Amino acid sequence: MSSVRLTMAQALTRWLAAQSVEIDGVVLPYFAGVWAIFGHGNVAGVGEALAGMSDALPTYRAHNEQGMAHAAIAFAKASRRRRAMACTTSIGPGATNMVTAAALAHVNRLPVLFLPGDVYASRRPDPVLQQVEDFADATVSANDCFRPVSRLFDRIARPEQIIDALPRAMAVLTDPALCGPVTLCLCQDVQAEAFDFPERFFAPKVWRQRRIRPDEAELGALIAALRRSSAPLIVAGGGVLYSEAEQMLADFAAGTGVPVAETQAGKGALAWDHPQALGSIGVTGTSAANRAAEAADLVIGIGTRLQDFTTGSRTLFAGKRLFQVNVATHDLAKQDAEPVQGDARATLAALGEALGDWGAPAEWAEANRSAVVEWNRAWDAATRAGDALPSDAQVIGAVWRQAREDAVVVCAAGGLPGELHKLWRTRRPGGYHVEYGYSCMGYEIAGGLGVKMADPARDVCVMVGDGSYLMLNSELATSVMLGVKITVVLLDNRGFGCINRLQQGTGGRPFNNLLADTRHDALPDIDFAAHARSLGAQAEKVQGIAELEAALARAGASDKSYVIVIDTDPAITTEAGGHWWDVAVPEVSPRAEVRAARRDYEARISGDRK
Repeated sequence: MSSVRLTMAQALTRWLAAQSVEIDGVVLPYFAGVWAIFGHGNVAGVGEALAGMSDALPTYRAHNEQGMAHAAIAFAKASRRRRAMACTTSIGPGATNMVTAAALAHVNRLPVLFLPGDVYASRRPDPVLQQVEDFADATVSANDCFRPVSRLFDRIARPEQIIDALPRAMAVLTDPALCGPVTLCLCQDVQAEAFDFPERFFAPKVWRQRRIRPDEAELGALIAALRRSSAPLIVAGGGVLYSEAEQMLADFAAGTGVPVAETQAGKGALAWDHPQALGSIGVTGTSAANRAAEAADLVIGIGTRLQDFTTGSRTLFAGKRLFQVNVATHDLAKQDAEPVQGDARATLAALGEALGDWGAPAEWAEANRSAVVEWNRAWDAATRAGDALPSDAQVIGAVWRQAREDAVVVCAAGGLPGELHKLWRTRRPGGYHVEYGYSCMGYEIAGGLGVKMADPARDVCVMVGDGSYLMLNSELATSVMLGVKITVVLLDNRGFGCINRLQQGTGGRPFNNLLADTRHDALPDIDFAAHARSLGAQAEKVQGIAELEAALARAGASDKSYVIVIDTDPAITTEAGGHWWDVAVPEVSPRAEVRAARRDYEARISGDRK
């Protein structure tokens, strides 16, 4: 057996470059590159190895470890989980900076390979710089923080261990049910140690997407339930998009007349104007979708994990017959659902074939059409420009009107995701990219960078509040550096407006959310446009919706990342649509407002729920 002598790091990078996927008949590298911020724990080993890979495994340099991990995760999501990126850091704060991103990827079931440096396996120089010493367990390092937020965790303490570890990592990254972050901790002395690796270890390999076919008995139960149903509803989750089942869903809905509501991750599974599209569901749902959920006698979740925003904290589907179509066993029995374990596209195809010319009752379809007409009137009212300080909804309306057919809107935390879930009208699949599983502030700009890298032909518009922008904006400079153009619309409501509204909605007084309500000597007067220009982007501040639309046209014509700043009203949110969300209110408080909110809360939770 022929072999080649390489360091562990050299073998790792060579192996990563040999892994491919087939997408639409074209074979592409699975790993689109490695994000790297070097330190003493990875520069000599992994850094030297990456420097020798060139375009076979390109290296990208970011400005913040969490930011680069967000970009890698967004790349994977925009790629429908068919491709991924890796991230490498040194052993201490660089590694732990990525833990938040690892949690985000874990919650959202998205593939990313984390390669943090680690302590010396030999323990020769213990404690090495940045080493976390556990007084009771000498095997612990800072990287053990990744354990609960990784689908697979391993520590490479000998060079030859990667012969087993790397294929196991790829098996998880490419598995539709297990998919999520993988962490391989690379002991820094081992990175530089050599081993005679078998040549066959580096043979090119093509990984193909596995499609789990539904069990006949489980599928049969769903078919029978549909045939008996007079008011069925489909709830489309992210699994529809990851399965590339959007056309199958559109055809199934059109052929059967079964209406479709969408989760945050599933939004865009249907074009907004599809005859059976009801829009978003749940706490941030449209009135049409939530009304259908309340009237439905059968709810079919497809590729959704039934998060509390989707289910209205488990009240929206209470008492309904619920089926869960999902590849992940973990999700199948949630809320006492009847399981259909299977890939979304394969299951929809089987359903369509089995049902033949069956269709939902005409009166059910008519009721939902009328509800959509009513919702569209509410949409018009919420997004229509006015003379006062703009609302988030009015800004969303302006951005949507100016957006191209293939544009992608990117967002994450705060009030904007809720408004976008209700109000953004997705024209094409993949046109809505909102991270709301982990609701992670700071994802937005880095995420927009990753989305644009995954699909350079599409316009990417990041919508971000001033709070999230201040938390993590450094990858705006990375976008300029890489020539990866994104448009950023920065809504400045001078604080955390969403949580301020929630605080008051639960009876609390405005406190520590809006800047004016914080402990301060002087309120900061932040020139966000000047800051964005200092990072190399083009930027301007506008007044009102008309100026915003004109600026969006200028941004569209620019070849460089472009930031548009607009002041917005922190108090206004779209009242139409929506559903109750379980936010616990204190049982005891000196405030009459809190006591009243508690009474309302107890009345809500006393109802029957699954």
